[in-house]
This record gives sequence, C-alpha cells and structure tokens, in this order.
Amino acid sequence: MASKRQVPKKRGPQAGQGPPETKEDFEKELKILAGQAKNETSSRWATQQVAIYGRAAALIVLTAVYANVSVLTLSPVYGQIPANRLHPYVVWTALFAGWAGNVALRGVLPFKPIHILPLIALIIPMFQFYLFAFSGLLGPHYGPAVTEVVTLFPLVVVSTSCVADILDEADLSVLPSSLSSSAPGLVSYMVFRYSETTFLKQLVEQVGTSLMQTRMALELVLAATFSMMGRSQLLRYAVPGILHAAFYNTHLMTESATTSLNSTLHSQGWSLVDRWESNTGYLSVLDSHENGYRLLRCDHSLLGGEWTKLGRNIVAEPVYSVFTQLEAIRLVQVPERVPDAEAHALNIGLGIGTTPSALIYHGINTTIVEIDPVVHKFATKYFGLPPNHTAVIEDVLAWSQSNAEALHEHYDYIVHDVFTGGAEPVDLFTDAFLRRLEQMLKPSGVIVMNYAGDFTLPPISIVINTIRDIFPSCRIFRENEAPSKDKVEKDGHDFDNVMIFCVKTNDKITFRAPVEADYLQSISRRHFLVPQHEVSLSAFSTRDEVGILRANETDKLAMWHTQSAIRHWEVMRTVIPNEIWNQW
Repeated sequence: MASKRQVPKKRGPQAGQGPPETKEDFEKELKILAGQAKNETSSRWATQQVAIYGRAAALIVLTAVYANVSVLTLSPVYGQIPANRLHPYVVWTALFAGWAGNVALRGVLPFKPIHILPLIALIIPMFQFYLFAFSGLLGPHYGPAVTEVVTLFPLVVVSTSCVADILDEADLSVLPSSLSSSAPGLVSYMVFRYSETTFLKQLVEQVGTSLMQTRMALELVLAATFSMMGRSQLLRYAVPGILHAAFYNTHLMTESATTSLNSTLHSQGWSLVDRWESNTGYLSVLDSHENGYRLLRCDHSLLGGEWTKLGRNIVAEPVYSVFTQLEAIRLVQVPERVPDAEAHALNIGLGIGTTPSALIYHGINTTIVEIDPVVHKFATKYFGLPPNHTAVIEDVLAWSQSNAEALHEHYDYIVHDVFTGGAEPVDLFTDAFLRRLEQMLKPSGVIVMNYAGDFTLPPISIVINTIRDIFPSCRIFRENEAPSKDKVEKDGHDFDNVMIFCVKTNDKITFRAPVEADYLQSISRRHFLVPQHEVSLSAFSTRDEVGILRANETDKLAMWHTQSAIRHWEVMRTVIPNEIWNQW
C-alpha cells in the first residue's frame, strides 16, 4: 500500500528566513534587526568601558604599590619615620602634576607616555643605589624626599598622566556635566589611596617571605609588570638599569649580591655575616674586624651587639650595658623570693637576646614574645640564644589579650624591651597594655621596662607617668651618666636608654648585692650588672603637665616620632660610619 505524501504546513514568516510577505512582517523584521543591533552595540560599549576602567585601575594599583615599596627601600638608609615624613607630599604633588599635565606631556613626548613608564621603573633601583651614597650629606630631613623626587616622582607623574589619558576614552555621558569632568580624578585618587593603604599592610606582613618579596626584587617585579603594559622599542634604553640590577646592585637579597657587598665591606674592616628582610625591617648581622664586635642591625638602628674579641664563657659580653643592667631585675629584693629554678620570666622583645639568655642560664623558665621571626632566627644562630625557652613569634598586643586570664599572676619577672629607635610601638606603652602586664605579674613580682628616648622631649615623661600610674613603686635609671647642660645645648638632644624597675607593692625598691653566680663569668656584668645612674623624678614633666598615654590617645606620643627619629638617626651615624649604613 503506498504511503501518503506528507505536505508541510505553511508557516508564518520569520526574521532572517526569506523576504517579508506583508507590510506588517517587514516592520516586525526591522524591529528585530534594530534590537539585535542595539544589543550588539551595548555589549561592545560595555566591553570597551570595562577594558578602559580595568587598564586605569591596574595602572593605579601598580603605582600605589610601587610608592609603598619606594618607602620600604629608603628605610635601611634613613629609617622608617624619616622615609615617610615627606613621602605623601612627593606623591600628592606628582599625582596633581600628572593629572593636570597629561595633555602637555603628550605634546612634549614624541611617543606615548605609557611607553616611557617601564623605562623609568627599570632604572629607579640604579638611581636609588647611587643616591644612597649621599645620605650622610643630604641627612634625614630632606634626603628621602630628594631621593624620591629623582626616582618615584617621575614614575607617578607619568603613570597618573597615562591614567588620565585612558579615562579620557571613558563614556561619562550618564553623569551630570558638573561631575563628568571631576569624577575621574576624584575616583582615581580614592582608588590610589585605598590601594596604597591596603597593600602597605600586606607588604609589611609578607616582606621577606620569599626572594621575590624583598624590597629591591619587588621594584624589579613591578617594573616588569609596567613593561607588559607599555611594551615598546624604548625598553632597550633600560639595559643599563637591568645590567646594574643583575651585576652591581648589592641591595638584592641574592647570594651573588651578598658576596659582592662583602667584598666592599671587607675593604672597610667589616663583613656581612647574614641578612634578610622581615616584618620589622631590613635585618643584617655585621662584624667589625677593627673593633672586634658583632651587631644586629634593623633598618637604621641597632638591636644589640656583642664583643667577639672577648670570647664567650657562659654568655657573651654585650656591647651595650643596658641589656646587662636589665638583668638586675633578679637583684630586686622582694618578700618570699622564688628560687631561679622555680621562677617564670616573660621577655617582650628579643634583639640579640642578651637579657633572656642570662635569665635562661640562671635556670629561669623564660618565655620570649617576639614579632619578627628573623630576629629570633638570627639571635639563635649568631648570638647564642639558648634553645631551652618558650618562643612566641607573635604580636605581643594580640598575645597578651588572648592570654591575660590564663597567665594571671603567672610571672615572677617581666622584661619589657621593645625596639624604640625613634619609632616607639606606641600601643605597647599605653595604660591598657601595661595594665595587662601588671595582671600577669605575681604579687611579689618585678617588671623592668627599657625605653630609648630623648630627655629633652615630652614622650619620655609621658611614658614614665603612664608606668607610675600602673605600678605604685618604681626606680628609674639611665644607661649612661647624664651629660652636662652645656653639652645638651650644644648637641640639641639627650638621647639614652632608660630602665624603669617597678613592683606591684608600695615597698621601696632595693637591690641585693650580687654574688659570683650572678655575673655568669662575664666581665661586663661584673662592671655593669647593678644600675648606677639613677634619675630623679624631677627630671621629668609631671602628669599634670603632659598626662599619661591612654589607648585612645596614642597620637600624644606619635606626634613626636619625627623629631625623635631624626635625632636617633644622627646618633646612629656616630656609631657606625655612613658607608656601612648606605651599603645594605
């Protein structure tokens, strides 16, 4: 039986399937095509706008990160605070010049500004290297700014100009005319500031975790990133900068750069034992062959040192007597004194470990809280810190908050010796933090605090008043004999380490006479163990005059950081020659 022939049903007209048969079909087809064209145009517009804003944002973030790395690179030569003092003004001026002068820059340059950006970024490390040699001449007041005007300023100007050029292509028709001209600049600045603040914290936390996350390596990585964004034939002019970084720049944390640096230092009577970068700064262990001592450097300050020419019996001989005098905490006479073998000590801040090493060798169960893992590593490896202690590598502020209850009245001795080289960790001197330490101290316990400060400035008085507000009985000593008034007037400062011994009772503090075992067979301890240069309370401003340091009033101390840090820089330059500080 033959199958029936299938006749297809007649379908209405569809867009793109043959010509329209009626006027209505034709109009419908036109609407469909118009909608498709509109969708394609909107999609293309959105893609273009995302690309524009993405390029601008990437350039802004890169520039903000480079600005942060620039400051970190200056810190070993000038210190953190002097390096930051004029940095914002250099950046703000460069941002304004780049944004306002983008049209002029395009007119002056025979090529696109973005093509010169990688060239600038690649030669900055070389310029920094040679400018550091003039740090002694330029000084801490203007040296950092001069260095950044020559290096960072051009980079930020050109980068900002490029951002302005990119955003000129942005479609701002949706904004009112009153905003369309100012919005790109304002938003760009907000993104820059947010990036600068956010990435600075991350940089500090992560610096030194790998070779590529060290200061100079980061500058080169950022320069390479700029090169990908602005590739051109101009990159061939960056060859000198690249070659200098590869063969001559001793600031790189590579083995070959360290060897090269050592050959230079040897000719000056020094040698570099080890170095690395960490969350507190650039750290290096240096030997002075002429003077016979070893030092631990952190940026533009010293965390401690020991005499290598005197050898080591039980413990090393410290260069700075202050760390020996802190050990006198064991000599403070208290009721029901606990034998060393049963005592517990908390040491906040490590340095080279002079004081905690002595406590450990006396048989005291010692806990060391140190924020910088490299400091602990170097103290153990190069300064003989005994391994039989409890090491807490953590921010002591967070640690004390989480352990306050568990360690209530736990410690017989607390040594508070944090780095204060002109940049006090302010939160560690507030009444709130000191109150937590007071609660961790046994009723018959003793605490000693070391504060490096200038007697001619208010911060030292503020700190003393805060301590005395928590602890009812204290005695204050300075490391060295007080200078004459004429010398203070001539020098313009009176900088020294100050030791404050305190107890929780109203009993007057007295020191027992040392016995032979207290000296640990050490010459320096035999001479300096008992503090000698006591300071009267009359040497400090009163609480009514300067107040105390509360947790929500830390600016009271921070406002003096710049002046104190600059004076500290000047003191450090008398301890070690300029050439050694410059060659990090």
